[in-house]
Amino acid sequence: MDAKPLNVMIVGCGKVGITLVDELSKEGNEVTIVDKNPDIINELTNTYDIIGYHGNGASYGVLQEAGIEDTDLFIAVTESDELNLLCCTVASNIRGCSTIARVRDPDYSRELNYLREKLGLTMIINPEYETARMTNHILSLPSALEVNTFAHGQAEIVKFKVEPGNVLEGKSISEFSAKYKNAVQFCAIERDDEIHIATGDFVFREGDVVSFVAPRRGNRRRLKLLGLDFHPIENCLIVGGSESSYYLANELVRNGIKVTLIERDPKRCEQLSMLLDNCIIINGDGTDEELLKEEGIESVDSFVPMTGIDEENILLTLHAKRVSNAKIVTKINRFSFRDVIDSLDLGSVIYPRYITSEAIIAYARAKRASLDSNIETLYHMYDQKAEAIEFQLRTKSEVTGIPLKDLPLDEDVLIACVNRNGNLMFPGGADTLEVGDSVMIVTTNFGYRDISDILVK
Repeated sequence: MDAKPLNVMIVGCGKVGITLVDELSKEGNEVTIVDKNPDIINELTNTYDIIGYHGNGASYGVLQEAGIEDTDLFIAVTESDELNLLCCTVASNIRGCSTIARVRDPDYSRELNYLREKLGLTMIINPEYETARMTNHILSLPSALEVNTFAHGQAEIVKFKVEPGNVLEGKSISEFSAKYKNAVQFCAIERDDEIHIATGDFVFREGDVVSFVAPRRGNRRRLKLLGLDFHPIENCLIVGGSESSYYLANELVRNGIKVTLIERDPKRCEQLSMLLDNCIIINGDGTDEELLKEEGIESVDSFVPMTGIDEENILLTLHAKRVSNAKIVTKINRFSFRDVIDSLDLGSVIYPRYITSEAIIAYARAKRASLDSNIETLYHMYDQKAEAIEFQLRTKSEVTGIPLKDLPLDEDVLIACVNRNGNLMFPGGADTLEVGDSVMIVTTNFGYRDISDILVK
């Protein structure tokens, strides 16, 4: 479905801002950037077909000059929470456009609903909290490489690797599904850097990285069916006292998991000791092998390096994999040298900048699309080689009321599941999509904005 491009203004061109410029401009939107650094403005305007303005994104004059009067979507992702909130307030008062702010401070995070309502914000994104939430999901299923939730938390996409001797090896999807009565809905497989959308005749082999969709409840049982060991996490060692570390430690402690956190800065240790009850805070260098050994890295159930330095996180992961059997989740902020990082077999890797950008891009696509069916959630899969998109069917369309076997689906599209009135179902050829359904599709095609885009045109 063709849709009018959005006029998007982005204030702040750090890691997240650059990611948004890349994604939103590739999708044909008209992008304008505002930043106080003229060098980054020049670099981005020379790289992308966008317009750049040097200045303060909270300034009425700067926003007027940058074209705020024609802006449909305003996004503030500077390093300052207060500046982001102020930018959005000014933009909203001038134009009344949709506004999205990145806010990371825990004090503000406890007041998100109030801020959103009083300041008229469309969305507030907290990348540190979302990073911690995703890490917590992964730790809840230690055999998984990655876990994403959708359908308002009722379902999950789980990714795992087929190890030597796994029950899937040499079996087709149809064989496994027949044996276990469709207990697992496979959706995509990565093999030799290529992504395959799941079909019944696909045969698994060692080394495949497989994603499946399932209700959130019962995934431990499904992992056992897939031949994956499940050992509940009882303790966790975190290195780094970032906001993400705080959010994660708080979640884990509430789940009854014993947490030890190592942080270099003594002042930050004092803050964390006051904020986190029942959590052991160690003031020390988390890259010190002796200290890690003293704190039990060789016997800990899970290990999460969350320092602000990617190289440290990677080295800590490699060390932990050598000396322990812990479940490891690695936080990486930059996206350069992705091929090198993938070759290191780090296991579960979290990229906060993409967690933030995906939520914003999903909103941008939904705003650009028709009101008949909107994107609810969007996840990039397999290093952005595939997407999982959840659509909400609000009115009748080309896809409703027709058996799925009769729908002319685009190539490499799988209708993975349907959430109907709170009940999750994996549809077959005789099933239909109906108004009110929430539909998850998985595809290697990009740019879908409306559910009707999945049909051959």
